[in-house]
Amino acid sequence: MIPTDSPIDRRTVLRTLGGAALASVAGCLDGSRGSGTTTSDQTPAATERAGPLSRIAVEGQTIVVEIDADAPVEQVNLIQPNGELFGKRGLATGARQVSFEIGTAYEPGEYRVVALDGEETVAEGSLSIQPDLNIVEMGIGRNQPEEMWTTSSDEVTDEAFVTVENRGMGPNAVTKLLFVGDVPYPSDEEGTNYADADGVSGIYDPDADAETTAVTVPPGQKLTLYSYRSPFAFIRAEGTSCKDEPQAGEFEVVLETRVDAKKVSETYQVQYSASDEFDDCEITISEV
Repeated sequence: MIPTDSPIDRRTVLRTLGGAALASVAGCLDGSRGSGTTTSDQTPAATERAGPLSRIAVEGQTIVVEIDADAPVEQVNLIQPNGELFGKRGLATGARQVSFEIGTAYEPGEYRVVALDGEETVAEGSLSIQPDLNIVEMGIGRNQPEEMWTTSSDEVTDEAFVTVENRGMGPNAVTKLLFVGDVPYPSDEEGTNYADADGVSGIYDPDADAETTAVTVPPGQKLTLYSYRSPFAFIRAEGTSCKDEPQAGEFEVVLETRVDAKKVSETYQVQYSASDEFDDCEITISEV
């Protein structure tokens, strides 16, 4: 329970109550944008030409196949890495492009594209689809309010931002944002205790003003995730509190993702200045 003498406002209290209880009010942001989206300098690659297949590429959460205008192609099949048929698309008169929606629950690996004229194979091409999610920056609202969804320090003081980049060839979805270690209010049993809670992401959607279930990061893009569970709020008898002498430690930012259920993490050093109050020290974060 949050103490009655805690300086945290009502909105933060609602965020930091039990993880399972809040799972039912989680919003949904499972599109191609996050709280703040920018396009990376990296452009996702496409395949080399394969006969009349002029282009095979991933755009967002979709595989796009382009065919030469004069090619005798009636149908395009997409084969998964395990050899099974993912889908087939007929080519309507005048159409020179087909697409396959793969979402963020696909099997990573090499996908084959087979162009058919009736039962005859006209051409084959392939594309390796694999996400590569990286944490490129993180910070906290009390130190960098300009990086948050609002510049109001009263609203973002206890929250964090994490900028991620997908340097791979496939989309991925972040389903959980965790802060574990020497932080004031960690995501495990030492704090908000949602690390193992199903359906609780710890990711804030400013548009909905609610916790989202997942955020999709398309290939070649950067976006910023915002915390929802106030990992840098000082709570008595929870996590790390200020002391009358300086402290130092480490914590991990962990992203759980949908494709292959992989985790992405970065470790940071943290320093707390001396303070006579449990919640009034300065926090300094640096990369390890």
